[in-house]
Amino acid sequence: MQQDLWSYSPTVTGAHQSFDVVGYHVEATDGKIGSVDDATYEVGESYLIVDTGPWIFGKKVMLPASTVTQIDPQEKKVFVSRTKQEIKDAPEFDEASYKEPSYRSRVGDYYGRFPFGPGTL
Repeated sequence: MQQDLWSYSPTVTGAHQSFDVVGYHVEATDGKIGSVDDATYEVGESYLIVDTGPWIFGKKVMLPASTVTQIDPQEKKVFVSRTKQEIKDAPEFDEASYKEPSYRSRVGDYYGRFPFGPGTL
């Protein structure tokens, strides 16, 4: 299940490959949480780094690709299947180690506790 956590849903697969979502606004299930600071599209290792800005004091968070439910290029928005509180409670973003397997494992363990994919919340 954790490998699926780091892959985009087939419903958004085509969309994310045709353009870069860096700078897009990110919408949780209950409102805006910030904007995309970085995004990867590697099979089985994809994620977004979201800068939450003043919402949680400039904190950045890593969101596995499976949390993305929709990308709207006209509105420049990425929709994710998590609430603001779930994102706020995620493991602290670590700029120095976020690409390391141990950090990704912690993030995966956290997000893996929730149902994921479109329509799961």
